[in-house]
Amino acid sequence: MISGLCAGIVVAPPPEGLRPSKRKIRLPRTLLALPDGDLLVVDLGSWEPGHGSVWRLTPHRGGEPRLAKLLEKLDLPHTIAVGPDGRIYVGEMNRIRRFDPDAADPQASLETVVAGLPGNRLHANRHPLSSFIFDADGGLLVNVGAPTDQCAPEPGETRCAEADGDGRRVHAAIWRFAYQGHGQWDGAYTVFASGLRNSLAMVRTGGGALLQAENSIDVADRFWPPEELNVLAKGGKYGWPYCVGMGEAAPAWRGTAGVDCHAYRDPVLLLPPHGAPLSLVEYHGAMFPQLEGRLLVSLHGYRATGSRILALELDDKGVPVASAKAAYEVYAASGRPVRRAYGPGPATNGLVLTPGWNALAGRRPAGSPVGMAITADGAIWVAEDRNGAILRLARDRH
Repeated sequence: MISGLCAGIVVAPPPEGLRPSKRKIRLPRTLLALPDGDLLVVDLGSWEPGHGSVWRLTPHRGGEPRLAKLLEKLDLPHTIAVGPDGRIYVGEMNRIRRFDPDAADPQASLETVVAGLPGNRLHANRHPLSSFIFDADGGLLVNVGAPTDQCAPEPGETRCAEADGDGRRVHAAIWRFAYQGHGQWDGAYTVFASGLRNSLAMVRTGGGALLQAENSIDVADRFWPPEELNVLAKGGKYGWPYCVGMGEAAPAWRGTAGVDCHAYRDPVLLLPPHGAPLSLVEYHGAMFPQLEGRLLVSLHGYRATGSRILALELDDKGVPVASAKAAYEVYAASGRPVRRAYGPGPATNGLVLTPGWNALAGRRPAGSPVGMAITADGAIWVAEDRNGAILRLARDRH
């Protein structure tokens, strides 16, 4: 950890092995802090439907936490959040439901709120997980990931039906379900923004900006293309699958007639290539004054640019601030990160909270942060799926 921060292991795999099937919580993805000090943990379970669950974690200072399973047999659950009505909502692959964690039988309290989201599958479709946030007016903004990596065209094709619809539902987009009040949402969606390959990380900042962290395309080049941090606007088009980064054509679409990368919105910031940003949280808390008002970004990626948490400065409108001569860190064989310059475009040096989360044989696995939550004391809790761990980042008292 960076000087002044300490990572405490709250939940870890059993000594007999790291395989998910041996864990109590198998693939923790996201967290929600409750007013009583407990946390709700979403466990993906596996990459097949029906294995997901939600747990209630009660911390015990100096000892093992208490874990109680509230929900089970969920279909690839990911996001958990408090709705405008104060109730708890959990997103699955093709629906959003709410439940009462304090009910005698939380499973029986499950109620479907939004149905009919794409029923993706991991190997048939590239991005099966949905994610959502509640906007300022209560509207639900839901990520619908791209079914493929680049929607590579067949001979003679000049457009991608996955992105443009062409009489079918638009994927690689943010769908919006209007809030009707009293815990009800319109059953029909509108496309709020499109051209977004996978939007698992979204946040409406206190300054008003709606931010999305884009997981860009997969290619062999370790240092291209960059991931993106976008400011979302209603009706905005952001380029997938035709263009990446600062208006560069994606390999599958280079030279295709009609592809104009100037027609799409550029990101507000570039992020480390292949870093895989999966969570955005605006930090407010007494424990870390140096982080107050900063945007925390979890980079889950398995390449040398992932396995870290960044803290980015925001301006008074809630938009990340670019740095001159920005560079990002890459884990190297020496064990010490090296810095590498971004290509053309706005970027930031940021603050790396976790400079030592690379894998070291015989000592530690690579860090794999997904969801984050800020508790009342200002501590930062982190769900790590590949390691099956729940961590608490607190002030170093030594």
